[in-house]
Amino acid sequence: MAVPSAVAGLLRRPARLGDAVYAAIFERIMALEITPGERISVDAVARELGVSQTPIREALTRLEDEGLVQKTPLVGYSATARLSADEITHLYEIRLQLEPFAARKCAALMPEAVIEQLEALILEMAGLKSGGVEAYAQFAQLDMAFHDQIAVSAGNPLVAEALGRLHAHVHLFRLQARAGVPDDANQEHAALVTAIQARDGDRAEAAMREHIERSWQRFA
Repeated sequence: MAVPSAVAGLLRRPARLGDAVYAAIFERIMALEITPGERISVDAVARELGVSQTPIREALTRLEDEGLVQKTPLVGYSATARLSADEITHLYEIRLQLEPFAARKCAALMPEAVIEQLEALILEMAGLKSGGVEAYAQFAQLDMAFHDQIAVSAGNPLVAEALGRLHAHVHLFRLQARAGVPDDANQEHAALVTAIQARDGDRAEAAMREHIERSWQRFA
């Protein structure tokens, strides 16, 4: 199964035009410069970014796989509509079932090199300014990479696939409610990585469960 785009773009940092174009469109969606439901013109974005339509279509296909973009026959691409409050509740219910399991698996399976990558992501998130839509959009991309890497490292492709489309919608929903980097989240990330590094499956599972529950409370 393909590695989620957030992981490929942030943890591996490949110097490809397609990745740069993907990141540019992703940031516009997460910063609400492209609003939920808004049509995305391939030609217009290609002119704005100064590239051909090919990397634009490649990026939009990746974003479609992540659920951030949808393609309508004979119409084209548009940003996915914002989830409702009920849909967000359903999303968190799924996360509570799958992500603690993934964290437990990571305590047994995750290589030290990947743990170091998670620690680097935590440092990047800690270095962001606390306020504003732009800062939150940056936090959202780092947070997605963090959670996607845990899902991938659990060694269960079905879990990674199920979780791959969830996190972006959480962040988009929160952005439209209130922006600002949640400082508590980084402390929760650190506790989780500490448990994984200690190879303590019980503690890793509990830390992930607490993180998701607190994230849900922050929405409330």
